[in-house]
Amino acid sequence: MLKIQIDGTQWEKVLYFAIAIVGAAVVAWVFSFINGKVFKAIGRKQKGIHLAFFERLNRVIIVVGVFVIAFSALDGTSSVWKTMLGGTAVISAVVAFAAQDVIKDILAGLMISLQRPFEIGDRIELEDGTVGIVEDMTNRHVVLAGVDTTKFVIPNSRINSMKVTNFSFMRGNRSAWFDFPVGYDTDTELAKSVIKAAITASPNSIPGKTGPEGEPEYADVYFLKFADSALILSTTVYYESGVPSEKLIDDINTRVREALNANGIEIPYQYVNVITAPSENKVE
Repeated sequence: MLKIQIDGTQWEKVLYFAIAIVGAAVVAWVFSFINGKVFKAIGRKQKGIHLAFFERLNRVIIVVGVFVIAFSALDGTSSVWKTMLGGTAVISAVVAFAAQDVIKDILAGLMISLQRPFEIGDRIELEDGTVGIVEDMTNRHVVLAGVDTTKFVIPNSRINSMKVTNFSFMRGNRSAWFDFPVGYDTDTELAKSVIKAAITASPNSIPGKTGPEGEPEYADVYFLKFADSALILSTTVYYESGVPSEKLIDDINTRVREALNANGIEIPYQYVNVITAPSENKVE
């Protein structure tokens, strides 16, 4: 049986090593706590997704830096470190392999923080169809809030490589795009006025554009395309950042449907006529 003997000097090194770990953990916690307080104070004066990213990045730097300094300050612990972890060469290879995705996400998060294609509170749609409100950003992920309690946790590197549609870019408010189908025989000017009036009457919508004299206006409704069995009228609806997107969509769709029905404007839908051929065999 293999026996490992540790003399008194080695025990002292192990004890010093353990004390260094505990001490470094305490110091790292204190500096991380201060880091959180500082960024929280900054957040009261200004908002930005870069603050969420750099707060967490600073925390990682603090923890890693404190432990590196603590270990480098200890004399004679390198042999203990190698003995406990099995050699620096193997460790370096394993860490480098495991950290590839981590480094990629951190660098992508840094690019997002500097370029800021979206902010916390913005409603965005990703190239793969994922839609949600930006809720948070960590060193590795962007968190999107979907309908109800759904959360989408997406790696920074993935978002950084995709096309992002931002419905709130450079605005304090958010916006949503709506398509409304009407029948081919519809008076499009009447339908556009009915839709705009229904949107204007909603307590959840707000003016999102400026008129020729600087007055606030609601977005116009446009006839943009033909569908197989309908004309598609489209518009943008603006709303305040505190309004849930699903609440706005439900309210606008309900109001527009009721308004179109009240004005006798057809909302087409697909249907199938089933014709049964008469039987050739008749029973006398």
